[in-house]
Amino acid sequence: MSFEHLYENFHFIKTLPKAELHVHLEGTLEPEMMFELAQRNRVTLPYKTHRETIQAYQFSNLQSFLDLYYQGTNVLLKKQDFYDLTYAYLKRAHADGVCHAEVFFDPQAHTGRGVDFETVFEGTYTALEQAKKDFKMSSYLIMCFLRHLPESDAIATLKQAIPYKKYIKAVGLDSTEIGNPIQKFNRVFNMALEQGFLTVAHAGEEGSHQNIWDALNMIQASRVDHGVRCLDDDLLVAELVEKQIPLTVCPVSNVKLKVFNDYATHNIKEMFQKGVCVTINSDDPAYFRAYIAENYALCQKYLDFTNHDLVQIAKNSFAASFLPEVEKQKNYDKLLEFSQEQYTNNGLPGSYRVKEQEIIKVL
Repeated sequence: MSFEHLYENFHFIKTLPKAELHVHLEGTLEPEMMFELAQRNRVTLPYKTHRETIQAYQFSNLQSFLDLYYQGTNVLLKKQDFYDLTYAYLKRAHADGVCHAEVFFDPQAHTGRGVDFETVFEGTYTALEQAKKDFKMSSYLIMCFLRHLPESDAIATLKQAIPYKKYIKAVGLDSTEIGNPIQKFNRVFNMALEQGFLTVAHAGEEGSHQNIWDALNMIQASRVDHGVRCLDDDLLVAELVEKQIPLTVCPVSNVKLKVFNDYATHNIKEMFQKGVCVTINSDDPAYFRAYIAENYALCQKYLDFTNHDLVQIAKNSFAASFLPEVEKQKNYDKLLEFSQEQYTNNGLPGSYRVKEQEIIKVL
């Protein structure tokens, strides 16, 4: 059942112009596509049907998710596979009002299986270019290093990426946060900065607020992915607010991975009220069964974000992007036009009703 049947306000949320800044392409691999690619590439899966696969998506923490996540990547072998995966996400994001996407990809998850870096990159980038034509949707690639692997592996990956650096906007750091501090990757990030890459990092998700400081101070992170532990340090919050350093928050992911017990106790509303530049994103939507519009909708339902608040968060998403200022302004104008149309034609939708039992079926 879709959210259209649950929320009177969902059309507003889906059509609200927005950017998505925290989504892993490998995390958009829907079970149906997983089985399609497995058959195409003659890969054996541990599940008999895609429904059985979905039933396995019950996570106790980040690591329990990552075990399934990396297992799913085994079906991605050819350029066409990466093209199909990327294009399917972009088509879905476009339907959710995403005008600009900055997407993570994990080369090490594939090169470690014998898939060439070129295969991963070309399949992915070709889909991004096609989406620009089909959906008028801008996009950037962010190459992530896997923090559970040694830095030497990350350095080898960075060297593989150098020939493609004009097509890759930034480098990031993902995978297991606990036990893999940012300082483990100082050298590779310094090398990346010297090559002209921007930097981001997952920090303060399961790990402490100190990891956020380390991302800012050690690798010059332009923005922080997740960052929900920032509220444990008033000085850090003040720093984030003063410098408007963005956080790419993923509410459904945080609940699914037990960072928060439920949506009502998530701290994104408190961060927003304190003036932190928060954005709403989907992270790994195929595994968490919720894309960006559902993340917006659940924040409104359980944390009482008004439509005005959501417009501000959408504006934050463009401000936090790596787009040039002239392109940011075009998106601000698009957002302003959308808001004016809502007021003029309908009045901004107000409260809405949710069928509580039905939402349980969806999530």
